[in-house]
Amino acid sequence: MAEAHRPGLVLRLHPEAFEPLVALAEWQQQLTAAGSEAPAAEAHFIGRVRGRSASGAALEALELEHYPGMTEAQIERIAATISRRHGLLALRVDHRVGRVLPGEAIVLVAVAADRRGPAQRGGQELLEALKHDAPFWKREWSNGVGRWVEGNTAY
Repeated sequence: MAEAHRPGLVLRLHPEAFEPLVALAEWQQQLTAAGSEAPAAEAHFIGRVRGRSASGAALEALELEHYPGMTEAQIERIAATISRRHGLLALRVDHRVGRVLPGEAIVLVAVAADRRGPAQRGGQELLEALKHDAPFWKREWSNGVGRWVEGNTAY
């Protein structure tokens, strides 16, 4: 599991299945470690792999490729920009890489702020930036054939 830590950011890329609610509970414990007060607002999103491909065929698996190091650095830049823009206190991103089966968690995004609005807007912007700007390449597998998903990433 690749992991990066910048102040206020926990980033983990998982080559194997992960439990998003366990990761979220761990993050929440870290936020209140050493007697710190819990943030007033949190926004969370858990995404799972759909059972159908973009063309509507039954999906066997989704394969995510990335460049180790480059992917983490780009996500860190995205998170830092969004954190500053919305005044976020903390962020967590867990993202799968490799072969992911339908129903398995592919992403967990969690943000903490001192108000509901910044948490919700920051979480939404982070999720959209991961979808469109993070360097992941996706291949859908149906009927034993893999097809690259186009227009998924900026790279």
